[in-house]
Amino acid sequence: MKKNSIFVLLVLILASCQNQSKIGFIDNGKMINEYQEKKDIEEKFTKKEQAFQLKTDSIGKAFQLEAQDFQLKLASLSQSKQQEQYQVLGQKQKMLQQQIQFEQQQIQQAYQTEIDSVITKVKSFVKDYGKNNGYTYILGTSDNAASVLYGAEELDLTQEIIDALNANYKKN
Repeated sequence: MKKNSIFVLLVLILASCQNQSKIGFIDNGKMINEYQEKKDIEEKFTKKEQAFQLKTDSIGKAFQLEAQDFQLKLASLSQSKQQEQYQVLGQKQKMLQQQIQFEQQQIQQAYQTEIDSVITKVKSFVKDYGKNNGYTYILGTSDNAASVLYGAEELDLTQEIIDALNANYKKN
């Protein structure tokens, strides 16, 4: 009886050892960079940056013309009027710089918010992908944080998940 119970216990232990974990890994950087939604966001913000740069150049040229006009009129103004005009011009320049800096920060914050949203979507997608495909672990690696120093090529899920992500993005 004792031998039978030891044998059953041994069989159970061996059977539990047979449950192998299904593990895969992804290259986080490659996956994010090849995700179409991220590319679309970058393209959108590149256009915004270009439009902003044109606007900034236009404002800068207009201010330069105003400053040159002031320089031409400088000799005909009294000392007190010159000082007054210098102050007005300086305040205007400072205000324009602050406005440009504020708008630039707004663009950067909007970009970062959208990129953070993409990263959250990708993490959620990978989590669901792992659950739906029976993975125990899906590890992530990148050049900056190489948590996977070696992985067999057949365990690299990067392209498979990129394709699934992009297909899912096209549906929506």
